Amino acid sequence: MSHIAIPIPPLQGKQEIKVEVTINGIKQNLFYRVELFYWEDCTNPVAHRADCISEMLSHHDPEWTVYYIGAPTDEFVPITFVKKESRNLLREAIA
Repeated sequence: MSHIAIPIPPLQGKQEIKVEVTINGIKQNLFYRVELFYWEDCTNPVAHRADCISEMLSHHDPEWTVYYIGAPTDEFVPITFVKKESRNLLREAIA
């Protein structure tokens, strides 16, 4: 599957993103969400950061799937999610 990088303006908090694409005359909508997960929100602050991410994601909306985990900073890690319906479209594209 091909990829296109689309720059997203840096905004505070959660970003809901709708991408409307037309490929070979077929229009599709893809839905993404970018959230910042702050290390201070970990219930066990001495745990490994991977464990912290796992714990924070365990309470996440099942309609969204992790798509990309960005580069962590000392304060947070940005995580991009794709909506379930968009994930299905992406799977069909590579099948």
